[in-house]
Amino acid sequence: MMRALTFRLNGVERTLEIDDARALLVVLRDDLGLTGAKTGCGVGYCAACTVLLDDAPIRSCITPVGAIDGHAVTTVEGLASGGVLHPLQQAFIDHGAFQCGYCTSGMLLGAVALLRSNPHPSREQTVQALEGHLCRCGAHQRILAAIESVAAQGAAAEEAQ
Repeated sequence: MMRALTFRLNGVERTLEIDDARALLVVLRDDLGLTGAKTGCGVGYCAACTVLLDDAPIRSCITPVGAIDGHAVTTVEGLASGGVLHPLQQAFIDHGAFQCGYCTSGMLLGAVALLRSNPHPSREQTVQALEGHLCRCGAHQRILAAIESVAAQGAAAEEAQ
C-alpha cells in the first residue's frame, strides 16, 4: 500500500511516498542510492544486508520498508563522520578484516550494535553477536581482532554516540 513514511536515515530526516511492503534493502539501494548493504541470500540468512534500526541490527532484505516509519536507520554509509572513518571501519582496514568486502558492511553494523550495547564484550560474546554473519573469504579471525582492538580502546561506544 502506498503511504508516506518519515524516518531518520543516517541522521537526516527523510519522507518517502512509497509502497510500504517493499523490502528495505531494495529501497535503500534502488531508490536512495545507498549500496553499502548488499544483496546476498535474500532470505535474511547471510546478513550482508544488515542495517541498524534504532541501533538494533536487522536484515533489510526481509524487512518491509513500512517497518521503519518513525524510526532511525543507519547504513554503513552513515558510520563515517566529517570524512573520518568510524573506529571500527579503520580497525577493519588496519587488521585486513576483509578480502572481497561483500560481508563487510553487515559485519561492521553488527559490530557497531554489539559495541554500543556492550562496549567490552568477551570473545565469546563477540562471536555470538556475529554468528549469523557469513564471510565466505574466511576473514573471521581478522574481523574478531579488529572488533577486539576497538573494544580495548573504548573508542566505538564514544564514537557511536
